[in-house]
Amino acid sequence: MIDYLVIGGGIAGLSAGAGLAPHGSVVLVEAEDTLGHHTSGRSAALYEPSYGKPAVQALGRASYDGLKDAGTLSPRGVMVVGLAGQDDAFKEDVAHMGLTEVTLDEAKALCPILDTDAITRAAYLEAVYDIDTDLLMQTYAKDIRANGGQVLTRHPVNAITRTANGWTVTAGGTEFTAKNIVNAAGAWVDKIAEMAGIAPIGFTPLRRSMARIPSPDGMDPATWPMVFGAGEEWYMKPDAGALIVSPAEEDPTEPHDAWADDMILAEGLARFEENVAMEVTRLIANWAGLRTFSPDRVLVVGRDPLDETFFWCGGQGGYGFITAPAVRDLVEALVTGRDPIIGAEHIPALSPVRFR
Repeated sequence: MIDYLVIGGGIAGLSAGAGLAPHGSVVLVEAEDTLGHHTSGRSAALYEPSYGKPAVQALGRASYDGLKDAGTLSPRGVMVVGLAGQDDAFKEDVAHMGLTEVTLDEAKALCPILDTDAITRAAYLEAVYDIDTDLLMQTYAKDIRANGGQVLTRHPVNAITRTANGWTVTAGGTEFTAKNIVNAAGAWVDKIAEMAGIAPIGFTPLRRSMARIPSPDGMDPATWPMVFGAGEEWYMKPDAGALIVSPAEEDPTEPHDAWADDMILAEGLARFEENVAMEVTRLIANWAGLRTFSPDRVLVVGRDPLDETFFWCGGQGGYGFITAPAVRDLVEALVTGRDPIIGAEHIPALSPVRFR
């Protein structure tokens, strides 16, 4: 019998599995052909730990050393720009993210495509980093395997049955028996809970569309910062010689293999064009991901109080990679009984008990 059957091969499941693997047998099952297929593999991951509510920020701050030690961080920087009439949103973003206001000339030196005849204010923070998402996922998968665990793709969960000794789970045509289930199924976490006879928490998947566009001829964006419009009405991030632009929408939807909404994407690109001295003439690609949040937009990590053999690791939303090392540590701490690196005072804000 398996000690921990982890359902979900995104950053949530991989971080949980890596934390559990030294303390029992772990099998991770992922429905798709590849790990991180639905959301983790579509993330514009940026390490900026001031995002989110206090417990989320605590996880983010506690994750810095783990991300650095894994070799996943590289310099990026972040900037917020505002147009006329956006002063209130601009000030709120600057205060929340801890940015320092810079002159328009300084902003343009950092990001040459900015239209300084259009934007009226800019602020910048250097100590923000790109996260190599694929490297982090593969590192955690290797850690699971190195401790004798298995990581199985093409294993969608079809049935879950509670037994006297634990659980029987049918996935990918294989029947697994496990003492504990770890529900890290991303947008499908409530669906997995219902399949197991556990009351759902009320997670909401939110679609976010993305477009990849060419950088202007002759310009290398490698050192440009990630740029947000005031109020996060859009954002732009350099990516492998091109630019990723998003309308930063949060449209509630059902769990599915998401795709970009053309109209929403067009609106976001238009807002981007209002702030830059370039025109978007073609797309290289477009896609969407589902950022899944709990009702209070804080991660849910811990044993369900009505059945302690059912462990939640969900609601990563837009914070999955920023918080992954601390989530790995928290899962391990909850199993072994030691204090987590984030401090025990944050556990109630993350525990599923708050929804029961």
